[in-house]
Amino acid sequence: MDSSRYAVYAFCALMIICVVVIEHAFMTDDFSIAVVASHSSIDTPNFYKFTAMWSSQQGSLLLWAFILSIVSTIALAATRHKLRDLVPWATAVMMGVGIFFTGLMLFGDGVNPFDTLDPVPVDGSGLNPLLQHPSMIIHPPMLYTGYVSLTVPFAFAIGALISRRVDAAWVKSTRGFALIAWTFLSIGIILGARWSYTELGWGGYWAWDPVENASMMPWLITTAYIHSIMVQEKRGMLKVWNASLIVASFSLALLGTFLVRSGVLESIHAFGDSTVGPYFLALIGVVVIGSTWLIISRLDILRSERRIDSLASREAVFLINNLLLIALCAIVFWGTFFPLISEFLTGNRSTLAAPWFDRYTTPVAIVLVLFTGIGPMMSWRRISWQGAKRVFTLPLIVAAIAFLVLLLFTDAADSIWALVTFTLAAFTVSALIQETWRAAAARKRGAGGSMPAAIWSNAVRNRRRYGGYVVHLGLIVLLVGVAASSSFETKEDVKLKPGETAQVDDYSVTYVAPTVSRNDQALVFGVDLDIRRNGKQFAELHPTRQYHQVTQGTRSIASHFDGEATSEVGLRAGMRTDFWVAVEPNTTEFVRRAKLADTLFAAYMREKVLPVVRKDPSKAEEISIAALDLMDRTTDKLIDRYVADSPALPVTLRVIVSPLVTWIWIGAIIAILGALFAAWPSGLFKRRKST
Repeated sequence: MDSSRYAVYAFCALMIICVVVIEHAFMTDDFSIAVVASHSSIDTPNFYKFTAMWSSQQGSLLLWAFILSIVSTIALAATRHKLRDLVPWATAVMMGVGIFFTGLMLFGDGVNPFDTLDPVPVDGSGLNPLLQHPSMIIHPPMLYTGYVSLTVPFAFAIGALISRRVDAAWVKSTRGFALIAWTFLSIGIILGARWSYTELGWGGYWAWDPVENASMMPWLITTAYIHSIMVQEKRGMLKVWNASLIVASFSLALLGTFLVRSGVLESIHAFGDSTVGPYFLALIGVVVIGSTWLIISRLDILRSERRIDSLASREAVFLINNLLLIALCAIVFWGTFFPLISEFLTGNRSTLAAPWFDRYTTPVAIVLVLFTGIGPMMSWRRISWQGAKRVFTLPLIVAAIAFLVLLLFTDAADSIWALVTFTLAAFTVSALIQETWRAAAARKRGAGGSMPAAIWSNAVRNRRRYGGYVVHLGLIVLLVGVAASSSFETKEDVKLKPGETAQVDDYSVTYVAPTVSRNDQALVFGVDLDIRRNGKQFAELHPTRQYHQVTQGTRSIASHFDGEATSEVGLRAGMRTDFWVAVEPNTTEFVRRAKLADTLFAAYMREKVLPVVRKDPSKAEEISIAALDLMDRTTDKLIDRYVADSPALPVTLRVIVSPLVTWIWIGAIIAILGALFAAWPSGLFKRRKST
């Protein structure tokens, strides 16, 4: 056992060396390494050079193995003096996954991050412009850390089943990793939503894209697992359920990785067609089939010692919560893979759009909000009628008042789903506050001091409970933001010429002037907008559309429009409302002139310049610099012509007025802080014993 643990430590050290070597290659522009040449360039900013590793197929596999080596090392270091009968099996499972990823990089077709090129290119292709955004760069490692951290509780669950040690010991030893996995999945998901909202230019934060859904599914099942393991710890129940949930969470994490790697479903997040898809399917098959067989073969020792005594109990509410979360996951799973299912059954690939997902997930999510508030107020085993009246009266009164206020004084009545969500949110928040206040009041009576001190003392003594309260509060705030922004959003596409004004909701949008600029990587077309609300100055926004030059092939002006195009939206965010605008410039005439200029430039180079270079090769570099300077000056003249013609060229603006979007990000931050508080090692809050 000691030898195997040291081997895991060594694996971690070697993976660190691999990452250091590849990062050094990126930072020093070592284009002899294929992944550096295809995902970086001399002009790429250093921050994006450093993070470009995981933008590639090869680098993301290396990142998976790297994170796995770290979490495995931490898990074995934390359990080096306990669970000695199941740790060897858990070690074998974790390193079996490690063998899969390192073996895939070594022997897979075209996925070795250290493959080299000969001859070595002078410059690289550069990083995909869509990925040159801070949220998107941080998003993959956060999501991967969540995926990979699920390996630890999965491995210990398999070890417990093999060694027939199915008590709560393995749950207690690995619940921190489940919380960490949930936290990092949450961070990854919300960063992806923020990137979508500010970078893609379509106006939303969640599109039910297959890869988005792939990250949500393990998050939902991990949420269910975190709740149900408390029942196993308290009552010795749901052993089969918990083992099944962690197997499902890990399998869905692998499935999410498969969707990004295989290109089997169309997604803006996917790497496209790849040779590693079949290997991932094989691994998922081994995990699902092997784990299912193992659970079935251990049913005799997995049976619970106790039963649920009453539906009016905390364990019953937790079970209902789990069923709702699994129902949400099942809906998302069906909608995500429906194209493959329909193709298999009918021969035609059909997709289910966002309205389908909204129609079926919204009712389940609303019921989940209700039970999020009910759970903390219930006691274990059963709650008496007197106890129920005592804990439910105030939240029900608050919910009734909130319902009447919303109905009479707001537009919430226009959307029944939003009205119900806001009402249940009021119920849940008041329930959480009531439980926190009552516990603090009891402590204050016993120990004295102030209420804030009593609340903090209770929270420190029971981090999981109060961290969970904060997580629930954050998720309620987030769902209120989702309900408001999706139900009461105003979205309009308007065409304007300079000097013209359009009215959108309470806002007047005036197109002041066009802006065009160029840099080494892109042509940037934008507009200056003056936004007024009820006649008063509200904001000055400058949305742009960037056309990135194709880095491979012959450089030309028109090649900017053959590469990626990205949007930088104009955004005025507020606690009540977000005003969001993206621009689609009219570049038709610019592109026509650019192609004509490129044709003339190519003829000039062919007839005038190349003969000189053939006669005197020593002038090649000087002429090349002069040619590039000529192209830049030509581009500047085209820009000036575009600005001069702008009064006759309308641009298309997508304008969105969306309420309470900011509360989505605030709610996510609250939930993540609560999860970190719940997962924080308890020893860090305790005073050291004097010796």
